[in-house]
Amino acid sequence: MSLDAAEDESTSEIHIPAEVDWDMLDKSKFFVLGAALFSGVSTALYPIVVLKTRLQVSSTKLSCFKMSYSIMRHEGLRGFYRGFGTSLMGTIPARAFYMAALEVTKSGVGSATIRLGLSDTTAMAVANAAAGLSSAMAAQLVWTPVDVVSQRLMVQGSCINAKNSVSNLNSCVYKNGIDAFRKIIYADGLRGLYRGFGISILTYAPSNAVWWASYSVAHRFIWSGLSYYTSKKDESCISGYGFKADSKATVAVQGLSATFASGVCAMITMPLDTIKTRLQVLDGEENGQRRPLTALQTVRNLVKDGGLNACYRGLGPRWASMAMSATTMITTYEFLKRLSAKNQDRLS
Repeated sequence: MSLDAAEDESTSEIHIPAEVDWDMLDKSKFFVLGAALFSGVSTALYPIVVLKTRLQVSSTKLSCFKMSYSIMRHEGLRGFYRGFGTSLMGTIPARAFYMAALEVTKSGVGSATIRLGLSDTTAMAVANAAAGLSSAMAAQLVWTPVDVVSQRLMVQGSCINAKNSVSNLNSCVYKNGIDAFRKIIYADGLRGLYRGFGISILTYAPSNAVWWASYSVAHRFIWSGLSYYTSKKDESCISGYGFKADSKATVAVQGLSATFASGVCAMITMPLDTIKTRLQVLDGEENGQRRPLTALQTVRNLVKDGGLNACYRGLGPRWASMAMSATTMITTYEFLKRLSAKNQDRLS
């Protein structure tokens, strides 16, 4: 059964929770609560990001367990939170840019596509894709410098274990995020903080577009499937009543939709993410001096280290990180929007 057919069959029975548009939000409440909620999410998921980054820059293939054991053995729990302060400080303004661009674009494009006569599902998918694209581009203006600094701090401890060290790891030793920022500016100028900016856009902009479009389609499809299943199970179901979502069902559907969308994005964008991470963290050597690698040199080194398989090192942690991050992000985000709505009565 197609998605359109499922929608046509269950329109009178499905009760999808109402969307909270940009115009309905109390903006100050939205951004203040958002900073607090997403800071908590970042704290919980940061160790997985460190693990993924270490695996991506490793010159040898290691399992997640071995890398985790190595970090814990040589650096302790602190090793899983290297660069966290820098990352957290950057997350707050980056998230603000992201959420503002996301909601403004989604609202504007959504209204425009509906006026063009597109179905609700198609209009929602197009609006979400456009919103994902614009929000990623806006956030990367802030996030790329933060990413460069925090990732340098993340991999700094990997030099401790000689067996797993990376030969062309940046040789600078950073005391903290401010020290790293200062040394990068001194060595490479402002350009150093935006290493990998182009490939970050190529990675995150399409990834966000695919994620939000996939999420919106999966979200609607799952609700339609639930309504169809419920109506078939209960033949006495009165049209117009059907399946009505409670809070548990809403969170479950959001989580399933986010996991599906994350899987699609992780598989498609993993090679680009690996190249981006190596480009931002590793250096090359020319005439006895260390210099930033070019994208072409990074790809050549990656091919030399293991070809396509090397591109997918850290896929497990990245998929897990994206799925958990996306699930907590979308449920937190929807909860945040409802908390920030000006008129709660309109949501019932």
